[in-house]
Amino acid sequence: MNAFPALLAEIALIQDLRSAAALLDWDHQTYMPRNAAEDRASQLASLASVIHERETAPGYAKHLEAAEKEVADFPPDSLERCLVRVLKRNFEKESRVPASLVRELAETSANAHHAWAEARETSDFSLFAPFLERLLDLARRYAALFAPYRNICDPLLDNYEEGLTAQHLDPLFSGLQEKLVPLLRKIAASPQPDDSFLRENFDPAGQLRFSAEVLARMGYDFTRGRQDLSVHPFTASFGLNDVRITTRVQPDAPLSSLLSSVHEGGHALYELGIDKKLNRTPLANGASLGFHESQSRLWENLVARSLPFWECFFPRFREIFPGPLADADTAAVYRAINKVTPSLIRTEADEVTYNLHVMLRYEMEKELLNGTLSVKDAPDAWNRKSMEYLGIEPGKDSLGILQDIHWSMGSFGYFPTYALGTLLSAQIWQTAEKELGPLDADLRAGNFAPLLDFLRSRLHVHGAMFTPQETLRRVCGVTEIDPACFLGYLEKKYSALYGF
Repeated sequence: MNAFPALLAEIALIQDLRSAAALLDWDHQTYMPRNAAEDRASQLASLASVIHERETAPGYAKHLEAAEKEVADFPPDSLERCLVRVLKRNFEKESRVPASLVRELAETSANAHHAWAEARETSDFSLFAPFLERLLDLARRYAALFAPYRNICDPLLDNYEEGLTAQHLDPLFSGLQEKLVPLLRKIAASPQPDDSFLRENFDPAGQLRFSAEVLARMGYDFTRGRQDLSVHPFTASFGLNDVRITTRVQPDAPLSSLLSSVHEGGHALYELGIDKKLNRTPLANGASLGFHESQSRLWENLVARSLPFWECFFPRFREIFPGPLADADTAAVYRAINKVTPSLIRTEADEVTYNLHVMLRYEMEKELLNGTLSVKDAPDAWNRKSMEYLGIEPGKDSLGILQDIHWSMGSFGYFPTYALGTLLSAQIWQTAEKELGPLDADLRAGNFAPLLDFLRSRLHVHGAMFTPQETLRRVCGVTEIDPACFLGYLEKKYSALYGF
């Protein structure tokens, strides 16, 4: 067998180049000097061009074709067959895209990120608007390369969730919204918990110390990762031995910082649990963005918002912040962290309203991409939709259309994966408890090993070897996302919390 090893060597080089680009982007969002944006945009664009050139070169195509024949008789779930399947899919997509468009996308998104950060800081959408116009135009040009399609969003959705289309997603979201709104109304009509004690001054250094202790207990390996600060929390992987996360800290919102850290920690645990045999290949990734988000949402919501979690960690929380928490107890923090209040910021939204934030963004994307909404009118449209979906209206752009980083990255089609991940997290949790028994006692003891071992053996270890549908079958024994599982979890939890 000669072709497959040659192909492995080629893709290892490509993955190294991707890791180098990811490292530059991580620096871009963390430590890069403010005025270095123009140089960084050129660097990222050059790397994107080189990667695209190598991935679509005739010699690479020949290696891939020869390797496919060479491994044709291997088992369908073998590393070789799975890798060839993913490489073929990637090649077929990448070969449609001109190198000039790849470079333009990379350079524009790098410059757009800088403009977005400045616009967000000053709450002035006009600073970002020209870049959003250009990114939308580039997204339309990209989508056109995959015509015909039913919806312009389809080629973009497929980049993050293989096989996902608007035709499948729209009724799923519609049905979910129909169930969430009545639940939200019942909660709104109930007495609300007091969370005022969490709006005092919580030392930022103490917040970072507490989140680092929680991450370590979860299983995050600080010898293969680190936590830093950024405007928008994210996870960056530069290989299976270097997976970094970021968070943001607000003195009067300590649980926001913690949940951001735990969310990103869930992403990182996924990457760090992938079989090392897959390193330096495209399989060293999650099965899809939906599955990646299932891990971040599982740890954020089903673990860090649970009562057993706080029965374990509240004593340490109060030890670090004795002043603000002098009169608080475990039950008070549990009620506060699960308070359901329509809010403006998606990353700080409660479990009940969170998916409404995602739906708002998805509807905005469809209108912007289809040209039924202009960029200049987008902030007002956002505010109207916020009132329609959440019953509140942002008072400024930084709390509305500028709050998320994704459009500045050209990541159209990404937002729905947050909702898919939320639904998947409930199914995976249910499966874990069926096999392991109730997890409350382990969480209360701060013993996350049984849960992590289950996730690693059933999901993490496989990386991106299988399609999202096959991955779901292997983890949960079914092939379809079931919103009823998540909705049942919400109804049970919040009826108990709010007494209805």
